[in-house]
Amino acid sequence: MSGQVPINPSTNEVYSGTIEAETALVMQNIGGILKAYHMDYTHIVKTTIFLKNMDDFGKVNSAYGTYFKDDYPARETVQVSRLPKDVNIEISCIAVK
Repeated sequence: MSGQVPINPSTNEVYSGTIEAETALVMQNIGGILKAYHMDYTHIVKTTIFLKNMDDFGKVNSAYGTYFKDDYPARETVQVSRLPKDVNIEISCIAVK
């Protein structure tokens, strides 16, 4: 799945709030795409998290972790200088069925 950013699917507008809320919205958007393909978060085998500020890692990690129960997918997190639409976070993933 290509990178998802915190866009409200109802308004198609970028959401800007706490990094935890932005992470939750990104993960909810990923969940919606997974559902469209009859999958869920358990099908994710790898994610890449792009952060504007690595100081947000702990908060992002806490919010992100709530979407997984036992086996966490492989993950890498990198800080980048700029993301699409100047958002603070983008997450891409690979899911298999």
